[in-house]
Order: sequence, then C-alpha cells, then structure tokens
Amino acid sequence: MNPGPLVATPRFALATRSAGVLLHPTSLPSPHGVGDLGSAARAFVDFLSAAGLRWWQMLPTHPPGPGNSPYSALSAFAISPLLISLDQLAAQGWLEKRDLKAPAGLPAGRVVYPAVAKFKRDRLRRAFLAFLAGGGLTRPDYRDYCDRNAAWLDPFAFFMALRTHLKDKPWTTWPDELRRCSPDIIRRTGHDYRDHAEFERFCQWLADQQWSELRQYAHDHGVALLGDIPIFVAPDSADVWSHQHLFDLEADGRPRTQSGVPPDMFSKTGQLWRHPQYRWDRHEKSGFAWWLSRFRRCFDQFDAVRLDHFIGYHRVWSVPGRDKTAKNGKWVPTPGRALFRMLRGELGAQLQVIAEDLGATTSETHRLRDEFGFPGMRLLHFAWGTTDDAGRENQPHNFPRSCVVYPGTHDNETTVGWFRSLRAAAAKRRAKRGDLTAAQRALRYLGTTGREIHWDLIRLAFASPACTAVIPAQDLLGLDNRARMNTPATERGNWEWRLLPNQLNPRIAARLRELGVTYERIPTSSDADQRSRSARRSD
Repeated sequence: MNPGPLVATPRFALATRSAGVLLHPTSLPSPHGVGDLGSAARAFVDFLSAAGLRWWQMLPTHPPGPGNSPYSALSAFAISPLLISLDQLAAQGWLEKRDLKAPAGLPAGRVVYPAVAKFKRDRLRRAFLAFLAGGGLTRPDYRDYCDRNAAWLDPFAFFMALRTHLKDKPWTTWPDELRRCSPDIIRRTGHDYRDHAEFERFCQWLADQQWSELRQYAHDHGVALLGDIPIFVAPDSADVWSHQHLFDLEADGRPRTQSGVPPDMFSKTGQLWRHPQYRWDRHEKSGFAWWLSRFRRCFDQFDAVRLDHFIGYHRVWSVPGRDKTAKNGKWVPTPGRALFRMLRGELGAQLQVIAEDLGATTSETHRLRDEFGFPGMRLLHFAWGTTDDAGRENQPHNFPRSCVVYPGTHDNETTVGWFRSLRAAAAKRRAKRGDLTAAQRALRYLGTTGREIHWDLIRLAFASPACTAVIPAQDLLGLDNRARMNTPATERGNWEWRLLPNQLNPRIAARLRELGVTYERIPTSSDADQRSRSARRSD
C-alpha cells in the first residue's frame, strides 16, 4: 500500500522552492578551538536570514569516535559535548571568566580534536561541580529531562563512564561482567560510576538546552535545521553495547557481518566500513522500536533529515566479519519499505527526508524513494565527468523537481578544487579531435570562462528545477581543497576545517539574496499567505 504524499505541509517544507548552506557546527569560528552552539551559531543564522536562505544543513551532531568522524559516533542519540558553548555557561554563572581562556597554540582555521576535547571536558567538569554545588540535581527541569530520555540517556551515561574508566578501550575488550548492558549491570556498577554517569547526563542536558535555544532562534529568523542520519552505527558505541541483540554479532561482541560496498571502478576490493550489520528480523519483530526512537530523537532537533546511504534501506552489502576487504560480500535485502510505512504512520508530516541516492543505486531503490515522496540528491560535480546516464542525470535540465541539488557534498572536493582537478586531468591526456574534456563540457554548459567557477555552480544550482539547493560554505568563499571537509578512505586531516571570523560577510549574503530573488528561492508574502490558507484548510 502506497502511503501517499504528506497530508499537511510543515512550516519548513522541503517541497517548497528554497535554498540553504551546508556547514557543520564544528566548522564555526570560536575562541575555544571548535565551533559551538553559541554566538557564532546565531551569527550564522543571521547570515542565512540576511541571504534569504531557509536551510542550515549539518552533518551528524553526535559525539565523534575514533578518527573524529561524525559518521562513526559513540552514540546515535547523544549530542557531542564539544558543541556546548562555554560562554553561555559563564553567563549562567557556572564558569569563571578565567575558565574561558583556551590553551595556546590552537589554530583558528582547524580543529585539533585531542587538545580541544581535553580543554572543553575540563571546563564542563568545572561547570558540573558548580551545578552540583547549587543543588542542580534536584532541579525539576533537569530531573524531567533525565526521566524523559532515560531509555537512551542512562545506557549512554554508563557506557561513557565505563569507557573513561577503562581508558577508552572498545567495549569488546572490557571485563566479561561489563560487556553486557542490563539494568542489573547499571544498578551494580551505579555506585562506583554514579558521579561520572551524572556528569554525562549533565552534559547532554546542557547540549539539549543550548540546541533548543538555537533552533528557536533559527525559526524566529525563518531558518530551519537539516540533519543527517547515518544508516549504520559504530561498533564501539553505546547503541551496540546496550542493544547487542539488534546487531549481527559474535559471542564476544565483534561483528559477525560488517558493512561496506562492493568492488567497482574506483576500488578492486570495494570499501570496508566495518559497522556491524543489523538483525533486521529482530527490528521488524519489535515494530522497529529502536528506529522509531532514533527518528523521534532526530526530529526533536531537526526540521528535516538526510538519510545517508539510502540504498541500504533496500539492500546492504554484507561482508563476513573477519574479512579485511569488502570483496567477498553479498547483497542482503532490508525491510526499508516496512520501516518507512511505520515511520510515516507514527510521524506523519514530520517525516521530512532527503534520500542520499548517489552511487550504484537500483531501480528498486528509486521506487522506494518515490513511493514515500522523498527527494533524492543531484551533484553538479558529477554532471560532466562522464557522458553516460549518471552524468546526464546530474545535469540540471534533466532534474526532477523533487530533488536537492548540491555542487558537491562533504565527501567531495570543493568546487574550486574540483575544477582544478578537471583541468589537471585534461592536461595529462591528449584528447581525440573533436572530443571535449570534462572541463570544456562544463564551461560550455555554464556559458562562462570559469573565472568564478564556484559562483557559476551556485547560480546553476539556484536556477535548476530542484526544489532545494544547498551550497557548501567552502564554495561560498571560493576555497580550494585545503578547505575540504572529508576525503573518503583517508584517516588524517578530515572533519577539521573551520571558518575564520567574518568570512561570510554581507557582500556574500547580498549576492545570494539576489540569486534567490532571481530564481524564486526566497518566499514572497503571497507564498506565506498561501501557506497560511493551506494550514487553515488542513486544520
């Protein structure tokens, strides 16, 4: 049964023609070594509002694990404590002014995760002690928060407490009696780790408070937040530790089967991602209770979400757990249709989803996407590198209206870096007579010289039929690959890039607003009146 389109239109609807910027909060400027939810986040909202942009898209905002990747987080529910604004804690009286001085040597344009994590955790601990001294544990709002979120918050708090006590070793190496999370384990270990677990709850309460305040500020300025749900979760995470029956694990907790993608033209052995596969039969038997909790949590924070690796909701490449490459995997079907039917029934119009349908998708993946009315993704960087169907579908004249267009994503080169790579590749080979290089095809399509290639692609994205256009912040500034956020299959230098203060200035906002007006991505007063009438009819 097809669940059909959304019945009601939310205030911030993906189907409404609009635009936004992709910027992870860690990339905001801050005197404390990493972007946070404080004044710089509000200044960025002000920039988006001035530019007439509706969406602030982020990467996953969970506590990063080894490698600092937000896609390999320690929890699929918690917010990274690195995002907590220390300035706001000082304003609340829980930190002194001298506590705000960051260690010397932190660069302005990069995140040095080990130094930043140590500094911020120390300051958060000081704030916690001040909170305790003021009787914070008895605050009704704090107790209510802990009670409402206990299902994920208690296991996460004890997981982090145990992990810290055991010097950040993976839970699969912990003593036997601690490898299985249960109410009994939490009760028996509670006395020893109560203080640390309470500290973790405190940090999540702070992060949730600051997040709610930022989201309200964004809404007041006409800006919506767009999040990201990775399909898999990290093996060394509170989720796997506390729900081992929902993952395909060996008796010692290691993955029996693991995630990846098959061999292709880019890799003869495929890509091995190493996440444990789900026991989909058990998820389905539970009515997808864990997934519903995960989506509810995400939509408590965001107005829409991007579903990473959307093909995984149709089928996954399952690799034997002991293999060192993805070569010997096999395709295994997954019950995405049943999952989305349940979510649509429970969440209704709140289920605003972008399907990351890039790569080797199938017609069945597209049918699943279209059945639920999820817009897919189109990347301009993919439009001229080949002359096959994959290249043509990323050229704007072939776009459906129901899609979200990007120049590139966090996994791609910046637009300036991409175009330089195209020209460098062309210089290395001798083209046949009459054979245009990818760079030449791009310039012919754009009708420009490429002198401002980043603005050429921004204009093309805004002009396209796509319902939503999202521009990486690096492309607004015309930065090269030194500002790249992530290079897949590499372990160093990723997730570190940061804006410098005042880089996103009024001149850039004005240029974006002009494009938004020209290509009707800024809602007019008549649009607002129509939405108001539609809302009244739906009531």
